[in-house]
Amino acid sequence: MHFFQKLKDPSFRFSLFMWLVAAHSFSTGLGLIFLPSELFETLGYNMITERFFAVQGGVFHIVMFIGYSMAAIKKEKYEGVVYLAVIAKLFATIFLVAYSIITAWIWVVFISGIFDLLMGTFMYFLYKQYKKSISTGAG
Repeated sequence: MHFFQKLKDPSFRFSLFMWLVAAHSFSTGLGLIFLPSELFETLGYNMITERFFAVQGGVFHIVMFIGYSMAAIKKEKYEGVVYLAVIAKLFATIFLVAYSIITAWIWVVFISGIFDLLMGTFMYFLYKQYKKSISTGAG
């Protein structure tokens, strides 16, 4: 019951969501770094013979995990990181959806683009709710 009471607080909602996005980014990063190439093939990718770019993408996701975590902990101090995260999700959406439609249909890439759109949208609106709550004194 206490958890559901906390969900009414815009600050808690935003921080919780940022932790979920951070966990997603961290697990995606680890997956890109450590999962075997064969697994990527079962997801629709061509055979990966050079792992450099997959590992580089994994490292990028771990860096983003750090940014999401910073925003979850101190959203006031790292407001720029919040907006950078929203912009990153927007660009990821455009890239992933366009790539899957124009270059090569890989269903997991398309779905990732849709999820990035949802994450970025929720992130933006939850942050705006939080900002509104502190300007009206509710949070």
